[in-house]
Amino acid sequence: MSVLLDAFALIALLANEPAAEEVEVVLRTGDVAMTAVNLAEALDVLQRLGRISNRRLAELTGPLIGERITLVVVDEQLARDAADLRARRYHRTRSPVSLADCILLAATGASDELVTADRPLLRVAELENVRTRALSS
Repeated sequence: MSVLLDAFALIALLANEPAAEEVEVVLRTGDVAMTAVNLAEALDVLQRLGRISNRRLAELTGPLIGERITLVVVDEQLARDAADLRARRYHRTRSPVSLADCILLAATGASDELVTADRPLLRVAELENVRTRALSS
């Protein structure tokens, strides 16, 4: 079983938010992955909103990626599965699940667990029968 992190989890860890300790525990437990798209989303938020420089983000994430977190590459089939999932589950007000989150959901296998605090993502994961672990928000 792999544990897949969404952008929120990495943001919480690097910005020392309330869920940071929970994410640290997840990282110590073994096989952890994240899509490259969710990594980009987390880096974007940390740089724009967290005001962490690109250089500092590289220093912080360099040791994590590859050593603790395996990156899932988005290929054509994963892109198609994510697009289908978003087309079926997205609604602007009732289910505002992002395309990045749909990519993460599509990458999550039957024995995997998705770790997030994103409520719309948790709801869609439940509808798609994806195992989840909710982080503190």
